[in-house]
Amino acid sequence: MSWSHYVACLFAGMLLANAVPHLVQGVCGNRFPTPFAKPPGKGLSSPVVNAVWGLGNLVAGTILFRVGRVAGWDASGVTVFFVGVAVISVGSSLNFAHKDAA
Repeated sequence: MSWSHYVACLFAGMLLANAVPHLVQGVCGNRFPTPFAKPPGKGLSSPVVNAVWGLGNLVAGTILFRVGRVAGWDASGVTVFFVGVAVISVGSSLNFAHKDAA
């Protein structure tokens, strides 16, 4: 695989993992931070914005999943994909740990 496939694998993992909380919060009718909130990433966006943002992440992540050939089960591609999942998951948990604090 070329370096561009690894980049696609990394971002596919990040986007697909990021789609989950936004879709869940949007479907549940909860406000949750998005890049469109004020301030970006800190303020709360409406459930509809979260659902649309989650769907956008899902579509882009799925496209990159195919471009990165993650489904081919190349061990290095799958590893890079899961590194992307881990990076966004841990990063988001640290960033949003205190989102409800005053």
